[in-house]
Amino acid sequence: MITTGVIHSVETCGTVDVPGIRFIVFTKGCPLRCLYCHNADCRHVENGKLVSVDELISEIEKYQSYFKFSGGGVTVSGGEPLMQPEFVKAIFEECHRLGIHTALDTSGYVNVNIAKPVLEYADLVLLDIKSFDPKVYKKVTNVSIEPTLNFARYLNEIKKPTWIRFVLVPHLTDGFENVTGLAQFIAQFDNIERVEVLPFHKMGEYKWEQLGYDYQLTETQPPSDELLEKVINIFKSYDLAIAT
Repeated sequence: MITTGVIHSVETCGTVDVPGIRFIVFTKGCPLRCLYCHNADCRHVENGKLVSVDELISEIEKYQSYFKFSGGGVTVSGGEPLMQPEFVKAIFEECHRLGIHTALDTSGYVNVNIAKPVLEYADLVLLDIKSFDPKVYKKVTNVSIEPTLNFARYLNEIKKPTWIRFVLVPHLTDGFENVTGLAQFIAQFDNIERVEVLPFHKMGEYKWEQLGYDYQLTETQPPSDELLEKVINIFKSYDLAIAT
């Protein structure tokens, strides 16, 4: 069992878009190069913090009363957590031993066989599907959409509770056929508990500047309320529950 991993940081009382109060572990390393990534400093494993599972669990245990009171638990995010699958599995396994809820925040860009041991101990999957149109997906992420779609199909096959996250970027991911295609795809599954339509923001732009990366969405503005409502209504029209 891998007992150490490389992380960027932890957040001890996360409350955004997840059930209850969460202890969030941000791992280092990601195969995607999303144009709007707000954790661009998690791309590479280099310069991360090497930690042991025991160290993390010792910290996590301090927040058990918060988890129980709020219905929260531990989320592993990134970066892409499934680049360190044995490390994440070990964290989740220890959390289960302590009766702590676990959530995996992932792009699903992974060989399903690598993910299976992790998913065995993940109570919830937060699956980011950046687009449905393959060309748009490639433009947004610089990788193919197929591994993510295969991952989504497998989650349904094993009936793993899943929340879908979709970032709405004006003039990029907001196309009617793109949104409708994604809605149709996930509507066929029985394991999707909710869809989160996340408005594009530029809060991570400063990190790109500090790292010397070329941020291509400088002129892109957050979606209007009207566009956001329009996209939400598309998902609702397929009887998908929307996060509020």
